Amino acid sequence: MTAAPSISEQHDVDLTALNTFGLPARAKRLLRLKSADDARAFAAARHDGGEPCLVLGGGSNLVLRGEPLACVLKVEIAGRHKLGEDGEAIIVEAAAGESWHDFVRWTLAEGWPGLENLSLIPGSVGAAPIQNIGAYGLEMAERFDSLDAIDLASGETRRFDAAACRFGYRESAFKQQPGRWLVVAVRFRLPRRWQPLSAYGDIARELAARDIAAPTPLQVSDAVIAIRRRKLPDPAELGSAGSFFKNPVVDARQCAALLAVHPGLPHYPQPDGREKLAAGWLIEQCGWKGRRIGPAGCHTGQALVLVNHGGASGADVLRLAAHIQDDVASRFGVALEIEPVVT
Repeated sequence: MTAAPSISEQHDVDLTALNTFGLPARAKRLLRLKSADDARAFAAARHDGGEPCLVLGGGSNLVLRGEPLACVLKVEIAGRHKLGEDGEAIIVEAAAGESWHDFVRWTLAEGWPGLENLSLIPGSVGAAPIQNIGAYGLEMAERFDSLDAIDLASGETRRFDAAACRFGYRESAFKQQPGRWLVVAVRFRLPRRWQPLSAYGDIARELAARDIAAPTPLQVSDAVIAIRRRKLPDPAELGSAGSFFKNPVVDARQCAALLAVHPGLPHYPQPDGREKLAAGWLIEQCGWKGRRIGPAGCHTGQALVLVNHGGASGADVLRLAAHIQDDVASRFGVALEIEPVVT
């Protein structure tokens, strides 16, 4: 299939620099989509559905196995603006190719708080709902309004509300159908009556250290940025995909049994009565923090983050992950699930 005339198309492209883990892989074809029209034109030209495609934003939540990829769609659609407001919220829209962190800081500069706890999360706006990104007491779904996505099989453009997205913990309907939907724009409802979400342990400690009792939205954002920079590697210096495992959720009985043996285990009650456990703590207790197998290892500052010390392949990373999963399962009876997309 030939790309539409306005779409930039490259062949045999090295993807190492296009994923934050810095893992090697090649794309037989890479198409750069600069607009929603580009995406619709691509989908319309596929006719019978065509070859499977990897939709690529910032490449920050991705593990590439290394096999050649037939088709990669690099989403570079730009734009952000206020759509309107009502008595409860300011409604803003951002195109899928916008940097998530730049978008968050723009909303704060415009005086529209609500996303500050999600500052400095790498990746694009279009990837945020696919993963339902979250950090420091807030999930993106709590500020979500709707999104527009193109069905790459049929060319249909559809608007999804929160219910249709089926958001869960680091989960959505889109994550269950990789390569089918291409998000082109996302809208958020930012509360007019803002209250800081600053009780989360790390944020509370950071604000206390700065002697800030009543933080502004920008001060919360600055605190989150400082925490993330201390704890997490800069992908430009040390390749990673951020948190590599989901925090496991177990039933109350299993949590109580674990606490009887490991009273220091961090755990967080969930609305359904289950308990979320801290995966990083489990991994660290198994001795993996700062440890490596060949060129892949656990970050010295956060055991939940796997890193590429240089020259690692997808196989190296997945081999390390499997060892960690085995150790945590053996010691705690808890299964760790990989968070990034593996392809």
